[in-house]
Amino acid sequence: MAWRYALMIDPAASEDPRTDFSGTFTVVDPTTPALSVGELSTQRGDGIFESIGVVNGHAQEVGPHLDRLAHSARLCDLPAPNREQWRQAILRAAAESRAEGEGVIKLILSRGVEHGPAPTAWVTAAQAPDNSAARTRGIRVVTLDRGYDSGAPARAPWLLLGAKTLSYAVNMAAIREAKRRGADDAIFVSSDGFVLEAPTASVVLRFGDRFVTPEPSGAILHGTTQMSLFDHLRELGRAVAYEQIRVEDLSGADAAWLLSSVRLAAPITSIDGVALPVDAELTASFTDYLLSPRD
Repeated sequence: MAWRYALMIDPAASEDPRTDFSGTFTVVDPTTPALSVGELSTQRGDGIFESIGVVNGHAQEVGPHLDRLAHSARLCDLPAPNREQWRQAILRAAAESRAEGEGVIKLILSRGVEHGPAPTAWVTAAQAPDNSAARTRGIRVVTLDRGYDSGAPARAPWLLLGAKTLSYAVNMAAIREAKRRGADDAIFVSSDGFVLEAPTASVVLRFGDRFVTPEPSGAILHGTTQMSLFDHLRELGRAVAYEQIRVEDLSGADAAWLLSSVRLAAPITSIDGVALPVDAELTASFTDYLLSPRD
């Protein structure tokens, strides 16, 4: 990923009434060091982030991403982000993105330097990878046990399973394991047999005329792209639902996708080596919608 732009943020209090936060931004060279060696984001993964897709210079789903950033901050006992300050930072980064094509903006809020007085915050902009093959030819996935049962989030909220944290070592290990098994990606399942999510994406299944995703819970990061697609499907008169899905139900789906902000809708061609039907026409319509400007 080629970094194009980086902006350090002096975090403002959530209730700060200013309308212009430009004085709290510092542009830095994305190819040079910018963080302290005592930074807890790099030492312990102690922080949160969001990845926002950019299409032709337009940052997608800014509102939902800021909602989720605030939600993650609450779960992680981080100061509430000032929504207007972060919105302005996103617009600055989007202006530095490519006028044509796809990019990605990352928002990062860390607990800061160890024993330091304040959080560390920054925004980056980069060119997005080429995801055309995944969107058209599809991806193979395997199911991987997440290591906890479906009741664990309620019993142990300190696991932060519903927050988008910087602690992504497990997620990356899952993708490497999927590739060792000859697949492209993974779907996490609970130890008692329920479908959760992919390491970096939401799961959507089609059963007949119904589109279903795993029921939101403390174990699942609610996907901004999945929510937007469900809104679109409702507008088209299609039935959508949030339900508990058993692992054995996956093989009975009439089609399935992994949805994320940058890769968008990737059709699943097989699960654990068992072929799954691919609806190419529907997938193309999803891609067209997800590449359209969305706020």
